[in-house]
Amino acid sequence: MNGVSAEKNIGQVTADKQMKEHVQQLKQYGMIIALIVIYGIFAFLSDFKNTAPMNVNNLIMQNSYVIILSIGMLLCCLTGNVDLSVGSVVAFTGALAAIMILDYHIAIPIAVIVTLLIGVLIGIWQGFFISFLGISPFIVSLANMLVFRGLTLVVLNGQTKGPMPATFTKIGAGYLPQVFVHAGGVRLELLALLAGVAISIAVIMMELNSRKKKAKVGFENPPIIVTVIKLFIIICIINFFTLKFSLYMGLPFVLAIMLGLILIYAFITTSTVPGRQIYAVGGNKKAAALSGIKTDRVMFWIYTNMGLLAALAGIVLTARNASATPKAGDMFEMDAIAACYIGGTAVAGGVGTVTGAVVGAFIMGVLNNGMSLLGWSVDVQRVIKGLVLLAAVAVDVYLKQKKKS
Repeated sequence: MNGVSAEKNIGQVTADKQMKEHVQQLKQYGMIIALIVIYGIFAFLSDFKNTAPMNVNNLIMQNSYVIILSIGMLLCCLTGNVDLSVGSVVAFTGALAAIMILDYHIAIPIAVIVTLLIGVLIGIWQGFFISFLGISPFIVSLANMLVFRGLTLVVLNGQTKGPMPATFTKIGAGYLPQVFVHAGGVRLELLALLAGVAISIAVIMMELNSRKKKAKVGFENPPIIVTVIKLFIIICIINFFTLKFSLYMGLPFVLAIMLGLILIYAFITTSTVPGRQIYAVGGNKKAAALSGIKTDRVMFWIYTNMGLLAALAGIVLTARNASATPKAGDMFEMDAIAACYIGGTAVAGGVGTVTGAVVGAFIMGVLNNGMSLLGWSVDVQRVIKGLVLLAAVAVDVYLKQKKKS
């Protein structure tokens, strides 16, 4: 009897795990469909101006720092917290990079490394108050939002610092090596096209490998037609972007940075012990502590990591603008937080993915870009983005309440 009972319990756990995975996948697919629909609506309203190669290129470059921040913010949100200081840290670290390069003539690679180390120190500073003094992350990050915005004004003396050298601006506004060819009177960048094909093949192989692994451990795979449709949509999106890049100037340098971060943090959150500990802390902090997880240490490295990524975003933003300004990074924390929640991260923590956060960031970017093309004022844009965030959180809360009932 005990053996039968144990088998039933194992079966129930497996079924619950599968159900949770299916719900998370449905959330991600829903966000991807929403992204396509929103992009299509703005394409129609703007006479397809947002599909122009230059605009697609700008869409990536203009939102690169928000995507970088949203990856770090995801880890904070997974624990049920946020970091309100990232916009100010972006401005402060970007200002320090500009000062080191322009005023002290420090070599660009050294200035970049020093700026990243300063970001780590800022993260350690915040992590100390959160982990060792037990102060709420909301209060700590709110205080540091004011501190680092003030320090930015001090170090820049309230003025813009620039222009930055071309070697530095390549980080945020440059391109990977280019090989141009002509086909039918149209100039194409060959490496961007090849990248689209290579990534498409990689996506197919990863999906096939995922199906094999699920079948091997006894998990149920979705119908093959569903997988084919999903792959078709993903491959179309990938090659749409790479074709647009090819028709313009090739692959943006910052795109390589973004893809690298997405792969690294997707691996960390899904396939490492620290990643699983973050989900455990977000799901139930007391239970995580009782199971032996050092929750304070987890919180410490999450906010240290956030400081690092905020510094990287500061470097990218300064390079993109070719200057550092006191107002840089304004409201970036709101865009990063919104990207996570729109991308399916649970408000209470414990649920969310890197892919979802990136999709959420793209939704915010498409909204910003589309509304700008239509000439909508900044005030109206903020109202729309606020309503979108509110709707995403409301849906999450509704689904949780429905599940409990």
